[in-house]
Amino acid sequence: MDRNARSGQHQRRKALEGRAKSAEAIDFFNVLTSPELLEATEALTPEHRERMYPPTVTLSMFIRQTLDADSSCQKAVNGWAAQCVACALKPGSTRTGGYCRARSRLPVSMVSGLARETGRQLHARALPRWRWRGRAVKLVDGSGISMPDTDENQARYPQPSSQAAGVGFPLARIVVVICLATGAALDAAIGAHSGKGTGELGLIRRLGAALRAGDVMLADALYCNYFLIASHVRAGVDVLFEQNGSRTTDFRRGQSLGTRDHIVHWPRPARPEWITLEQYREFPKQLQMRETKTDHQVLVTTMLDHRRTTKAELADLYARRWNVELDLRNIKTTMGMEALHCLTPEMNEKELWVHLLAYNLIRLLMAQAASNAGIDPRTLSFKDTSQLWTEWTARGQSASPALFALIAQVKVGKRPNRIEPRQQKRRPKPFQWLKTSRKIARDNITRFGHPRGPK
Repeated sequence: MDRNARSGQHQRRKALEGRAKSAEAIDFFNVLTSPELLEATEALTPEHRERMYPPTVTLSMFIRQTLDADSSCQKAVNGWAAQCVACALKPGSTRTGGYCRARSRLPVSMVSGLARETGRQLHARALPRWRWRGRAVKLVDGSGISMPDTDENQARYPQPSSQAAGVGFPLARIVVVICLATGAALDAAIGAHSGKGTGELGLIRRLGAALRAGDVMLADALYCNYFLIASHVRAGVDVLFEQNGSRTTDFRRGQSLGTRDHIVHWPRPARPEWITLEQYREFPKQLQMRETKTDHQVLVTTMLDHRRTTKAELADLYARRWNVELDLRNIKTTMGMEALHCLTPEMNEKELWVHLLAYNLIRLLMAQAASNAGIDPRTLSFKDTSQLWTEWTARGQSASPALFALIAQVKVGKRPNRIEPRQQKRRPKPFQWLKTSRKIARDNITRFGHPRGPK
């Protein structure tokens, strides 16, 4: 590296450190520019001119948007202007155009890189007592996300074919890999909700780097697939799934390990379309799998030694798979990612990664609070931590032992075997359903007036 390059790098680092010291002006900036993440932030920050909204400021404001009940750009710009005045800085315009253009200039690689890096560091620093028998367990699951009905979004993420044109919304599918010990989101893949190679099994194949030798992959019955399991066995990754309903389990066959616990050999199925003949021949002709039945469900695993890993331990571990459902609920419902807000696929992908980055930063606070209090981070409330951090930074405070002590006070309730109806008691307002495009509906109102009542 020549002298000019080193000088430029030094100046950028000093600028980042200087902004970090005056971080009361920017929420989350202390975390983003901490010594652990400073190097990653610097490496991922693109070359830029000094503007009103440099990349790190823009990203910090974007993160705050994801945690705010009012996630509008106007609210973000107003908050930034008010903070500048409070810190005796020159306030800029409260128009949203400059901030929106700054968001569009943020590289997706910067946001996704920081999200993965925060997840990786948090996962790597998980205390041994938080892990399962000293091993890293990684949860995998998928979900659907809608976005505004624009031509660009429809082209990349078409709406379900069951919906009429102009009525539905573009729909995307995501698959996320999450650390069981800390709840950190390690990686994610996004694709269309329907079409060849867009299912959860197709998306998880893109995330092979998130699972490493020695890990345990924990997922539901959908992932109980021969080729997926064989790929993980080859990589040194153990799996624990519920048995897929399409496969028959007969405990009278195979090598018995105890009551409803045996080892069997799964033959290689026929070659699917997405695998070439050369790739197909690389897969083993059979897989040695352990099948065990506990609590009216059959579990499938590559952990074959029943003395080292008992049926009860497998059942207890699989019961913890429910954490990924709660994590996705925190990301989608608590943080408001059920419906993305941007008008283009590129910005929606960026918004997805900003949500995951914000989620990891909250998990970072929870892990620190749990470590200080000597408890498991999974016992703490994500929503309470998010609310505390928002209120804390709104008053110009940075992370401190007092904040961590407050976070550790509120724990999630233990509600085993909880059953709740998936129904709503409060009725919605009696508006008619929009069954045409909005443009046609407006034209009809202009010509015929508003409908007189519900049909």
